[in-house]
Amino acid sequence: MAGFSWCGSLLMLGFLLGAPPSLANLPGDRGPTPALLKPGATELVFRRVPGRHERGDQLWYLELKRNGGVVARWRAASGAPEKQKADRFWSPGNAAPLPPGSYRLGEPEPWDNSYWLDLLPNFPTTRSALGIHTCLPGVGCICLPDKADTEALARWVKALNLKQLTVLN
Repeated sequence: MAGFSWCGSLLMLGFLLGAPPSLANLPGDRGPTPALLKPGATELVFRRVPGRHERGDQLWYLELKRNGGVVARWRAASGAPEKQKADRFWSPGNAAPLPPGSYRLGEPEPWDNSYWLDLLPNFPTTRSALGIHTCLPGVGCICLPDKADTEALARWVKALNLKQLTVLN
């Protein structure tokens, strides 16, 4: 059949059934390389995507973009599974995902045998003590379930002197 793709059909079926989208390996997933450290516009974005982690947490992607293209992408979580639609600007302890908007990104600091990166909102909110770190389930920060991913992110932040994160949705 012309135009028919089993692979595309299987990906669509997985999407319709709530399966996580395919997470293809990208060149920067394990950290920066000399070839990827070329000059250019860099941004770190966090977005909710269809699908769930194995334990039921909503799937999010933390993506590093250079010159408009994604060079690294890590699976993440934010907010308790049952709190995905809670008020994201209120605190304390509501277990909602991070509110959308722009955040100042702190330097990676050693924490719990991995790293913690502070997130300071550039907008009014009563939320506090926000960060990026290794964890799952997610409760209110950006939780990267894989310690190697947190370490790769820390290397990127240091190598590029990243200071900003945008939560898209």
